[in-house]
Amino acid sequence: MECWVSRPREPCFTDSRGQKRPLEAAGAQSRGPGARPAHGWPRPRLATPPQASTSGADRLFRARATMALCERAVSGSSLMWPRVLLFGDSITQFSFQQGGWGALLADRLVRKCDVLNRGFSGYNTRWAKIILPRLIRKGSGTDNPVAVTIFFGANDCSLKDENPKQHVPLEEYRANLTDMVQYLRSVDIPGERIILITPPPLCEAAWEKECVLKGCKLNRLNSVAGEYANACVTVAKDCGTDVLDLWTLMQKDKQDFSSYLSDGLHLSPMGNEFLFLNLWPLLDKKVSSLPWLLPYWKDVEEAKPELSLLGDGDH
Repeated sequence: MECWVSRPREPCFTDSRGQKRPLEAAGAQSRGPGARPAHGWPRPRLATPPQASTSGADRLFRARATMALCERAVSGSSLMWPRVLLFGDSITQFSFQQGGWGALLADRLVRKCDVLNRGFSGYNTRWAKIILPRLIRKGSGTDNPVAVTIFFGANDCSLKDENPKQHVPLEEYRANLTDMVQYLRSVDIPGERIILITPPPLCEAAWEKECVLKGCKLNRLNSVAGEYANACVTVAKDCGTDVLDLWTLMQKDKQDFSSYLSDGLHLSPMGNEFLFLNLWPLLDKKVSSLPWLLPYWKDVEEAKPELSLLGDGDH
Protein backbone atom coordinates (compact mmCIF):
# COMPACT_ATOMS: atom_id res chain seq x y z
CA MET A 1 0.00 0.00 0.00
CA GLU A 2 1.45 3.38 -0.99
CA CYS A 3 1.29 6.27 1.42
CA TRP A 4 1.09 9.72 -0.15
CA VAL A 5 2.67 12.63 1.67
CA SER A 6 2.16 16.23 0.71
CA ARG A 7 5.39 17.81 -0.57
CA PRO A 8 6.74 20.68 1.58
CA ARG A 9 7.05 24.04 -0.11
CA GLU A 10 10.64 24.75 -1.18
CA PRO A 11 12.25 27.95 0.11
CA CYS A 12 12.83 30.52 -2.64
CA PHE A 13 14.17 34.02 -3.24
CA THR A 14 13.54 36.83 -5.70
CA ASP A 15 16.40 37.43 -8.16
CA SER A 16 17.46 40.69 -9.73
CA ARG A 17 14.82 40.30 -12.45
CA GLY A 18 12.04 40.04 -9.92
CA GLN A 19 11.48 36.32 -10.52
CA LYS A 20 11.13 33.78 -7.72
CA ARG A 21 13.78 31.05 -7.82
CA PRO A 22 14.52 28.09 -5.48
CA LEU A 23 17.00 28.95 -2.77
CA GLU A 24 19.06 25.94 -3.85
CA ALA A 25 19.88 27.70 -7.09
CA ALA A 26 21.39 30.67 -5.26
CA GLY A 27 23.49 28.40 -3.04
CA ALA A 28 24.71 26.40 -6.01
CA GLN A 29 25.78 29.52 -7.87
CA SER A 30 27.79 30.81 -4.91
CA ARG A 31 29.48 27.49 -4.11
CA GLY A 32 29.88 25.99 -7.51
CA PRO A 33 28.50 22.78 -9.03
CA GLY A 34 28.23 19.77 -6.76
CA ALA A 35 28.38 21.83 -3.57
CA ARG A 36 26.02 20.93 -0.72
CA PRO A 37 23.08 23.38 -0.59
CA ALA A 38 23.00 25.71 2.40
CA HIS A 39 19.84 24.15 3.79
CA GLY A 40 20.79 20.52 3.14
CA TRP A 41 20.68 18.12 0.25
CA PRO A 42 17.52 18.38 -1.82
CA ARG A 43 14.79 15.98 -0.82
CA PRO A 44 13.66 13.49 -3.45
CA ARG A 45 10.56 14.59 -5.20
CA LEU A 46 7.47 12.74 -3.98
CA ALA A 47 5.22 11.09 -6.44
CA THR A 48 1.81 12.58 -6.98
CA PRO A 49 -1.03 10.18 -6.15
CA PRO A 50 -2.77 8.99 -9.26
CA GLN A 51 -6.16 10.46 -9.96
CA ALA A 52 -8.96 7.94 -10.17
CA SER A 53 -10.41 8.17 -13.61
CA THR A 54 -14.16 7.95 -13.66
CA SER A 55 -15.76 7.67 -17.03
CA GLY A 56 -19.28 8.76 -17.77
CA ALA A 57 -20.30 5.13 -18.20
CA ASP A 58 -18.99 4.26 -14.71
CA ARG A 59 -20.90 7.13 -13.12
CA LEU A 60 -24.08 6.15 -14.95
CA PHE A 61 -23.71 2.51 -13.87
CA ARG A 62 -23.30 3.46 -10.19
CA ALA A 63 -26.24 5.87 -10.33
CA ARG A 64 -28.51 3.21 -11.81
CA ALA A 65 -27.39 0.64 -9.20
CA THR A 66 -28.13 3.09 -6.39
CA MET A 67 -31.57 3.88 -7.82
CA ALA A 68 -32.37 0.18 -8.16
CA LEU A 69 -31.42 -0.45 -4.52
CA CYS A 70 -33.60 2.44 -3.36
CA GLU A 71 -36.53 1.20 -5.44
CA ARG A 72 -36.25 -2.27 -3.89
CA ALA A 73 -36.16 -0.75 -0.39
CA VAL A 74 -39.19 1.42 -1.08
CA SER A 75 -41.09 -1.52 -2.51
CA GLY A 76 -40.75 -3.32 0.84
CA SER A 77 -43.48 -2.66 3.37
CA SER A 78 -42.72 -0.39 6.32
CA LEU A 79 -41.52 -2.37 9.31
CA MET A 80 -43.79 -1.54 12.24
CA TRP A 81 -42.24 -2.27 15.63
CA PRO A 82 -44.92 -2.81 18.30
CA ARG A 83 -44.43 -1.24 21.74
CA VAL A 84 -45.13 -2.15 25.34
CA LEU A 85 -45.14 0.89 27.63
CA LEU A 86 -44.32 0.68 31.35
CA PHE A 87 -45.72 3.69 33.22
CA GLY A 88 -44.98 4.13 36.90
CA ASP A 89 -42.81 5.54 39.67
CA SER A 90 -39.27 4.63 40.78
CA ILE A 91 -40.03 0.90 40.84
CA THR A 92 -40.66 1.21 37.11
CA GLN A 93 -37.80 3.64 36.48
CA PHE A 94 -35.32 1.26 38.12
CA SER A 95 -36.74 -1.75 36.27
CA PHE A 96 -34.20 -1.52 33.46
CA GLN A 97 -31.29 -2.05 35.80
CA GLN A 98 -29.49 -5.38 35.59
CA GLY A 99 -31.95 -8.09 36.58
CA GLY A 100 -34.84 -5.61 36.68
CA TRP A 101 -38.33 -6.73 35.74
CA GLY A 102 -38.45 -4.30 32.80
CA ALA A 103 -35.13 -5.58 31.47
CA LEU A 104 -36.40 -9.15 31.78
CA LEU A 105 -39.49 -8.23 29.77
CA ALA A 106 -37.39 -6.52 27.09
CA ASP A 107 -35.22 -9.61 26.79
CA ARG A 108 -38.24 -11.90 26.54
CA LEU A 109 -39.82 -9.72 23.84
CA VAL A 110 -36.73 -8.96 21.77
CA ARG A 111 -37.50 -8.86 18.02
CA LYS A 112 -41.20 -8.93 18.78
CA CYS A 113 -41.71 -5.47 20.28
CA ASP A 114 -39.94 -2.63 22.07
CA VAL A 115 -40.41 -2.21 25.82
CA LEU A 116 -40.46 1.49 26.73
CA ASN A 117 -39.60 2.60 30.26
CA ARG A 118 -41.66 5.58 31.35
CA GLY A 119 -40.93 5.41 35.06
CA PHE A 120 -40.63 8.60 37.12
CA SER A 121 -39.02 8.31 40.52
CA GLY A 122 -41.01 9.93 43.30
CA TYR A 123 -44.16 10.51 41.21
CA ASN A 124 -47.69 9.83 42.38
CA THR A 125 -50.96 9.43 40.46
CA ARG A 126 -51.76 13.15 40.79
CA TRP A 127 -48.70 14.01 38.71
CA ALA A 128 -48.94 10.92 36.52
CA LYS A 129 -52.42 11.85 35.34
CA ILE A 130 -51.09 15.21 34.17
CA ILE A 131 -48.17 13.86 32.13
CA LEU A 132 -49.85 10.81 30.61
CA PRO A 133 -51.29 12.76 27.62
CA ARG A 134 -47.75 13.93 26.87
CA LEU A 135 -46.53 10.34 26.67
CA ILE A 136 -49.34 8.78 24.65
CA ARG A 137 -51.40 10.64 22.07
CA LYS A 138 -54.09 9.51 19.73
CA GLY A 139 -52.63 8.16 16.50
CA SER A 140 -53.05 5.39 14.01
CA GLY A 141 -53.76 1.95 15.40
CA THR A 142 -50.28 0.74 14.53
CA ASP A 143 -48.73 3.51 16.65
CA ASN A 144 -50.58 2.60 19.82
CA PRO A 145 -48.89 0.40 22.41
CA VAL A 146 -49.98 -3.22 22.38
CA ALA A 147 -49.89 -3.15 26.19
CA VAL A 148 -49.54 -0.57 28.97
CA THR A 149 -48.75 -1.15 32.64
CA ILE A 150 -49.78 1.46 35.23
CA PHE A 151 -47.80 0.96 38.42
CA PHE A 152 -48.40 3.66 41.07
CA GLY A 153 -49.26 3.78 44.73
CA ALA A 154 -46.00 3.41 46.64
CA ASN A 155 -45.72 7.20 46.90
CA ASP A 156 -49.44 7.97 47.03
CA CYS A 157 -49.73 5.96 50.25
CA SER A 158 -47.16 8.10 52.08
CA LEU A 159 -48.41 9.36 55.43
CA LYS A 160 -49.80 12.86 55.03
CA ASP A 161 -48.23 14.22 58.22
CA GLU A 162 -44.76 12.90 57.42
CA ASN A 163 -44.67 13.24 53.62
CA PRO A 164 -47.37 15.66 52.44
CA LYS A 165 -45.80 16.36 49.05
CA GLN A 166 -46.07 12.79 47.75
CA HIS A 167 -49.21 11.84 49.70
CA VAL A 168 -52.43 11.46 47.70
CA PRO A 169 -55.70 10.75 49.56
CA LEU A 170 -57.11 7.28 48.95
CA GLU A 171 -60.23 8.45 47.09
CA GLU A 172 -58.21 10.72 44.85
CA TYR A 173 -55.81 7.85 44.14
CA ARG A 174 -58.76 5.71 43.05
CA ALA A 175 -60.11 8.53 40.86
CA ASN A 176 -56.72 9.22 39.29
CA LEU A 177 -56.27 5.59 38.27
CA THR A 178 -59.75 5.58 36.76
CA ASP A 179 -59.05 8.79 34.85
CA MET A 180 -55.84 7.36 33.39
CA VAL A 181 -57.60 4.20 32.20
CA GLN A 182 -60.36 6.30 30.64
CA TYR A 183 -57.82 8.52 28.93
CA LEU A 184 -56.08 5.52 27.39
CA ARG A 185 -59.42 4.32 26.09
CA SER A 186 -60.03 7.75 24.55
CA VAL A 187 -56.84 7.39 22.51
CA ASP A 188 -57.86 3.97 21.23
CA ILE A 189 -56.09 1.79 23.78
CA PRO A 190 -58.81 -0.58 25.01
CA GLY A 191 -59.02 -1.91 28.54
CA GLU A 192 -57.81 -5.37 27.54
CA ARG A 193 -54.40 -3.86 26.74
CA ILE A 194 -54.01 -2.28 30.19
CA ILE A 195 -52.52 -3.88 33.30
CA LEU A 196 -52.74 -2.16 36.68
CA ILE A 197 -50.12 -3.11 39.28
CA THR A 198 -50.67 -2.49 42.98
CA PRO A 199 -47.93 -1.13 45.24
CA PRO A 200 -45.81 -3.84 46.86
CA PRO A 201 -45.92 -4.46 50.60
CA LEU A 202 -43.72 -2.31 52.82
CA CYS A 203 -41.11 -3.72 55.18
CA GLU A 204 -41.45 -1.07 57.86
CA ALA A 205 -38.32 -2.00 59.85
CA ALA A 206 -36.04 -1.73 56.80
CA TRP A 207 -37.70 1.42 55.45
CA GLU A 208 -37.56 3.14 58.83
CA LYS A 209 -33.76 2.76 58.78
CA GLU A 210 -33.71 4.51 55.40
CA CYS A 211 -35.88 7.31 56.75
CA VAL A 212 -33.62 7.80 59.79
CA LEU A 213 -30.59 8.06 57.51
CA LYS A 214 -32.41 10.84 55.65
CA GLY A 215 -33.26 12.60 58.90
CA CYS A 216 -36.98 11.89 58.93
CA LYS A 217 -39.47 9.62 60.63
CA LEU A 218 -41.08 6.50 59.18
CA ASN A 219 -43.36 7.94 56.47
CA ARG A 220 -45.17 4.82 55.22
CA LEU A 221 -47.04 1.88 56.77
CA ASN A 222 -47.68 -1.53 55.24
CA SER A 223 -51.31 -1.51 56.33
CA VAL A 224 -51.88 1.78 54.50
CA ALA A 225 -50.14 0.43 51.40
CA GLY A 226 -52.63 -2.45 51.54
CA GLU A 227 -55.55 0.00 51.42
CA TYR A 228 -54.18 1.55 48.25
CA ALA A 229 -53.56 -1.90 46.78
CA ASN A 230 -57.19 -2.83 47.40
CA ALA A 231 -58.31 0.42 45.75
CA CYS A 232 -56.18 -0.42 42.69
CA VAL A 233 -57.78 -3.88 42.45
CA THR A 234 -61.23 -2.30 42.66
CA VAL A 235 -60.48 0.16 39.85
CA ALA A 236 -59.27 -2.68 37.64
CA LYS A 237 -62.48 -4.62 38.20
CA ASP A 238 -64.63 -1.57 37.56
CA CYS A 239 -62.75 -0.61 34.41
CA GLY A 240 -62.37 -4.13 33.02
CA THR A 241 -58.57 -4.24 33.00
CA ASP A 242 -56.13 -6.85 34.22
CA VAL A 243 -54.49 -6.30 37.60
CA LEU A 244 -51.43 -7.70 39.33
CA ASP A 245 -52.01 -7.57 43.09
CA LEU A 246 -48.37 -7.46 44.10
CA TRP A 247 -49.17 -6.49 47.70
CA THR A 248 -51.19 -9.66 48.26
CA LEU A 249 -49.03 -12.07 46.27
CA MET A 250 -45.84 -11.16 48.10
CA GLN A 251 -47.50 -11.84 51.46
CA LYS A 252 -49.32 -15.00 50.42
CA ASP A 253 -49.55 -17.56 53.24
CA LYS A 254 -47.97 -15.00 55.56
CA GLN A 255 -44.56 -15.58 54.02
CA ASP A 256 -41.60 -13.36 54.85
CA PHE A 257 -41.52 -10.87 51.98
CA SER A 258 -38.50 -8.85 53.16
CA SER A 259 -36.23 -10.64 50.66
CA TYR A 260 -38.30 -9.15 47.83
CA LEU A 261 -37.31 -5.61 48.89
CA SER A 262 -33.89 -3.96 48.80
CA ASP A 263 -34.58 -1.19 51.30
CA GLY A 264 -38.05 -2.00 52.56
CA LEU A 265 -39.77 -0.19 49.67
CA HIS A 266 -37.99 -0.84 46.35
CA LEU A 267 -37.55 -4.24 44.78
CA SER A 268 -34.51 -6.44 45.29
CA PRO A 269 -33.24 -8.77 42.51
CA MET A 270 -35.50 -11.46 43.93
CA GLY A 271 -38.42 -9.04 44.00
CA ASN A 272 -37.82 -8.02 40.39
CA GLU A 273 -37.84 -11.65 39.31
CA PHE A 274 -41.02 -12.27 41.34
CA LEU A 275 -42.76 -9.37 39.64
CA PHE A 276 -41.62 -10.48 36.18
CA LEU A 277 -42.77 -14.07 36.68
CA ASN A 278 -46.21 -12.97 37.85
CA LEU A 279 -46.63 -10.20 35.27
CA TRP A 280 -45.58 -12.27 32.26
CA PRO A 281 -48.72 -14.48 32.08
CA LEU A 282 -50.89 -11.34 31.95
CA LEU A 283 -48.70 -9.67 29.36
CA ASP A 284 -48.22 -12.79 27.26
CA LYS A 285 -51.94 -12.86 26.50
CA LYS A 286 -51.55 -9.45 24.85
CA VAL A 287 -48.38 -10.08 22.84
CA SER A 288 -48.43 -13.82 22.08
CA SER A 289 -49.82 -13.23 18.59
CA LEU A 290 -47.02 -10.86 17.64
CA PRO A 291 -44.70 -12.35 14.99
CA TRP A 292 -40.93 -12.50 15.18
CA LEU A 293 -39.68 -9.51 13.21
CA LEU A 294 -37.46 -10.28 10.21
CA PRO A 295 -36.22 -13.77 9.37
CA TYR A 296 -33.68 -15.85 11.24
CA TRP A 297 -30.29 -15.39 9.63
CA LYS A 298 -30.18 -18.96 8.30
CA ASP A 299 -33.47 -18.33 6.51
CA VAL A 300 -32.24 -15.29 4.56
CA GLU A 301 -32.04 -15.96 0.81
CA GLU A 302 -28.33 -16.07 0.04
CA ALA A 303 -28.38 -15.11 -3.64
CA LYS A 304 -31.02 -12.39 -3.33
CA PRO A 305 -31.33 -11.36 0.36
CA GLU A 306 -33.80 -8.60 -0.52
CA LEU A 307 -36.39 -11.29 -1.23
CA SER A 308 -36.22 -12.21 2.47
CA LEU A 309 -35.56 -8.80 4.00
CA LEU A 310 -37.99 -6.59 2.10
CA GLY A 311 -41.13 -8.56 2.80
CA ASP A 312 -43.70 -7.81 5.48
CA GLY A 313 -41.19 -8.64 8.22
CA ASP A 314 -43.43 -11.18 9.92
CA HIS A 315 -41.82 -14.54 10.65
